[in-house]
Amino acid sequence: MNDSTVVIETRPRILFGALTRFKCLLIVAVLLACCVPNLGAWAAEPGARELPVGLQIPAAAQPGPDFDVDRATAAYIDLLSPAQRAASDAYFEGGYWLQLWSLLYGLAVAALLLCTGLSQRLRDLAGRWGKRAWPRTGLYAIFYLVFTFVLTLPLSIYSGFVREHQYQLSEQSFGGWLRDQLVGLGVTVVLGTVAICFLYAVLRRAGRLWWTWASVLTFIALLLVLMISPVFISPLFNRYQPVPAGEVREAVLSMARANQIPTGHLEWFDASKQTTRVSANVSGLWGTTRINLNDNLLEKTSLPEIKAVLGHEMGHYVLNHVMKMVVYFSVLFTGILLLTHWLLEVSLARWGDRLHLRGREDVAALPLLSAIASLLLFVATPALNGIVREDEVEADAFGLNAAREPYGFAMVAMRLSSYRKISPTPLEEVLFFDHPSGYHRVRAAMLWQKENLPAAAAAAKDPARQ
Repeated sequence: MNDSTVVIETRPRILFGALTRFKCLLIVAVLLACCVPNLGAWAAEPGARELPVGLQIPAAAQPGPDFDVDRATAAYIDLLSPAQRAASDAYFEGGYWLQLWSLLYGLAVAALLLCTGLSQRLRDLAGRWGKRAWPRTGLYAIFYLVFTFVLTLPLSIYSGFVREHQYQLSEQSFGGWLRDQLVGLGVTVVLGTVAICFLYAVLRRAGRLWWTWASVLTFIALLLVLMISPVFISPLFNRYQPVPAGEVREAVLSMARANQIPTGHLEWFDASKQTTRVSANVSGLWGTTRINLNDNLLEKTSLPEIKAVLGHEMGHYVLNHVMKMVVYFSVLFTGILLLTHWLLEVSLARWGDRLHLRGREDVAALPLLSAIASLLLFVATPALNGIVREDEVEADAFGLNAAREPYGFAMVAMRLSSYRKISPTPLEEVLFFDHPSGYHRVRAAMLWQKENLPAAAAAAKDPARQ
């Protein structure tokens, strides 16, 4: 029997084996997914109710000669009922544990792929279909990303669907949610495959210095995704339409012009089909800059709240936070990649032969590399949160001065506190918060109101703004 016959007979056998294992994994994932809703019993009883539509100014926060920042702050905090606050705290504190479970779940998936030999078989299968390095790596990347999606689906269903409905933060159907996940998988496969191909090209060519070049690629990739996201990625999940003519459009574009934001693209998107949260953003780079706000913000809040939110988002643009965060993250990721390189070398030296891995350039070692990187990113989470939180504090200050809507700002902070713990301990805020807490945001708004009392008092007395 010649070599070509062996290849012809072996390919179907390898393919059949890989597909059989994939079907088994899919069945396990589906069975686990069916059990996931029972995990909801671990969380606190949901009692969340949204705050009423429109601007509220508690009596103790009204402008006047005896205005007191702390008393006004406490009055806003008291807008949340005990049940609302308990639900908010339970949801956010549950997120602390969810971060840990997500890490452990991901490590277990990596161990499953490596220890069962599935990753190695996928490498061999990709190697038979693609003779050159780039096609081989690309095929493996597609297999890896799809298998990982399937294996992590049970936890995704719990964290992204069951838990959100339990705390009344979403009314989306399971079919709609799954459709979004599959679209996200498609985006991940396309962009992730390209990223993995470049990563392994660097691993092959740069040797032990691969991590230095990988950090450069990380910087470029972050910029590219930020640039194309508002134009090519976000519209895959939501429908974007121009904000209709009226006071909201005029007020927001006036703020944009006053702060020299070079865009006339002011759009709203239908986030209500996915979440009850209010949100907005100024996204994109260079020619792709967009100002976006979701329909929840338009329908559930007042003009002062909308101006406060958009003033904050414009602060990110004017203060150049996007570029700053890309630089900061790239520096931090460089350190993470260096440690990943060192731990990968140690791991391969100890377990490489046993796992049939051929070195750092072996694409079958990707689950090991990913597991190490995810562990280091988990440890670095407080640093990542700190970088983002500092920018959010600066954007808050900018937004208060740009919009001059302290009551709107305080009210939005209270709306966000329906799912963010409003008064965390200092340690909690350092470790887990990537935004200032609701308490600090409301207090900042009340402090601004005190220092700008005449203007704020006049604004609050205008009945047209209620």
